[in-house]
Amino acid sequence: MSDDGWGELILRSTRVITPEGTRAASVAVSGGKITAVVAHDAEVPAGARLEDFGDDVLLPGLVDTHVHVNDPGRTEWEGFWTATRAAAAGGITTLVDMPLNSLPPTTTVDHLRTKKDVARSKAHIDVGFWGGALPDNVKDLRPLHDAGVFGFKAFLSPSGVDEFPELDQEQLALSLAEIAGFDGLLIVHAEDPHHLAAAPQKSGQRYADFLASRPRDAEDTAIANLIGQAKRLNARVHVLHLSSSDALPLIAAAKAEGVRVTVETCPHYLTLTAEEVPDGASEFKCCPPIREAANQDLLWQALADGTIDCVVTDHSPSTADLKTDDFATAWGGISGLQLSLSAVWTEARRRGYGLEDVVRWMSSRTAQLVGLDDRKGAIAAGLDADFAVLAPDETFTVDPAALQHRNRVTAYAGRTLHGVVRSTWLRGERIVANGEFADPRGQLLSRRG
Repeated sequence: MSDDGWGELILRSTRVITPEGTRAASVAVSGGKITAVVAHDAEVPAGARLEDFGDDVLLPGLVDTHVHVNDPGRTEWEGFWTATRAAAAGGITTLVDMPLNSLPPTTTVDHLRTKKDVARSKAHIDVGFWGGALPDNVKDLRPLHDAGVFGFKAFLSPSGVDEFPELDQEQLALSLAEIAGFDGLLIVHAEDPHHLAAAPQKSGQRYADFLASRPRDAEDTAIANLIGQAKRLNARVHVLHLSSSDALPLIAAAKAEGVRVTVETCPHYLTLTAEEVPDGASEFKCCPPIREAANQDLLWQALADGTIDCVVTDHSPSTADLKTDDFATAWGGISGLQLSLSAVWTEARRRGYGLEDVVRWMSSRTAQLVGLDDRKGAIAAGLDADFAVLAPDETFTVDPAALQHRNRVTAYAGRTLHGVVRSTWLRGERIVANGEFADPRGQLLSRRG
């Protein structure tokens, strides 16, 4: 620590995004924490190191609460080493890992321990874990909660992997009652299986056929049922990867009524549209699907008014061979960790939003969702010194070969995006700059309280 005692490292920028707004400032760091946010021209304490970023923006590291790392068990799809490098390259400093598609899934305390053992030495950023709610593991939910998972993931329709079956409405009620008993959080893939079964199912390369197979009413019905259960039990629920704008009035009404429901959407729903997906291009396939431009406009409006709380990647990779040109059988998942900040910022600026909005959606509100807002998600004294340095007006063209995730398949290939991440910092240490990575120094996080 410096002689003056308030900072051993000073990060300076003419544009620092703080909870009070964007301003020229110097941010003091000591012991991995932010100790003060002071005037831009404040005198640097004796013995402190100064990093001056000029006009590049200093923003809090992003918190991505929806990532499928798939490690262990399907590490040929992704792994902690590659996923966390991709995240760091994109300005993400914390992720929360989904309980599938790893083997074993994170559905017991023993399985959580297995996953932590794998992640511990490979994490370039901080990593937390979701547990899973299955038809037969109600007895495991409280022990997982006590072991520090941030909440529980459930599917209401088939997950795509046999070892993680969905809950029917009775099983959902049982799991949710158990989780409500300790005031935990249930996060839900909300598509109704009956509506999916009734939709036309066609194989082939036409995106329009795939879109028709995952209708909006499947989401709308599942969300309505989930809200009803949450209201009955006074339970906390979170709707994952919302793509249907038709569900927004129902969600807004539930929030106004005091139902404890939060909602996320994803960069691909905000930046890609059904009209532009080429036939056979299954790098665009995800469930629920990318919908039409008019639908996208309403998602942006809901972000602006707070009906949708946050934006997360739902990074769900696979090996390239599973991305066949048949939309019916190709793996459904979009890899977005490294590009999420730039993709969302590109569209946000076009629509008249600022970087402060993007930080709210992708850092502060995601940190709040999982109870990490006392550690992450803002540039404020006492929080972890996690930062991204962004050149917001610079552009780059997405080259799959430059991506860090294991299988370099991307729906953003060839797109020109605004916002170049110059460097990423974790607890006051630079972990990536100009494509050069430090050794892994991420920590494994647990829910507090």
